[in-house]
Amino acid sequence: MEVVLHYRPWQKDPTILRKIAEEALKEFPVRQPPSFRPWFPNHSCKFPFKPKRRPPIISAEEAEQVRPHLAIPGVCGSLSYNCTEGLQEFHSDLKAGQRVQAEFGKINVSNLEKQSTNGGLKLRRSWSVSVPSFDLKDKILPLSRELQSVLESLKLHAFYRARWIIEPCTFNNQTLEDIWVQLNRMIKRNELPSCNATIQRCEEQIWVFCDILYCEYVGNHLRKKLSLGGIMNLFVHGHGVIYSL
Repeated sequence: MEVVLHYRPWQKDPTILRKIAEEALKEFPVRQPPSFRPWFPNHSCKFPFKPKRRPPIISAEEAEQVRPHLAIPGVCGSLSYNCTEGLQEFHSDLKAGQRVQAEFGKINVSNLEKQSTNGGLKLRRSWSVSVPSFDLKDKILPLSRELQSVLESLKLHAFYRARWIIEPCTFNNQTLEDIWVQLNRMIKRNELPSCNATIQRCEEQIWVFCDILYCEYVGNHLRKKLSLGGIMNLFVHGHGVIYSL
């Protein structure tokens, strides 16, 4: 504790000033702080916390099986690595046309050069999300008995998320990009309730996510508006394909 003592100019005797300070401090009580006690039992022979299960034990045979994989160069290297090392589209020495070709895989380079001379290539976004709409309540019918029985057997709620998979067997003489453009227009016009979509160019697929409550309406609407053929599968994470249309 710091004590500041103010005195008059003629009171310069240090002994008197010290006595005045000692008398002033006598009014303040002196309290001895209590000794620290930890809230957990402090035992030197055991830890306060113990895991319920013992750590896994690796046998000598399993260690010998893992040892050859640890000797591969690059696996045991530095922890700071370049995650884009094997991705050609992130290399600075590639041209713009080559980067796009590495990403899409099936784009003609000559067409890219023509488009780049006319102002550059504009790539479409790879996802799309719908906004809530209340105008489709009268058009959405209850789920079919077949789908209801599937939900009861799998114990899935009607608001569980699922995805329709639009794959090449359903394109019906269309390209992946053509279907994606039409799908974006449908989502912008709020034709698909509770939907968001992604395009998987590496797998030549489009995934349309929706609640199971609206999945039959969304599937029929996609087939009609996008002129799709073949069979569309409804996929649920953890259960696989649960329904086909």
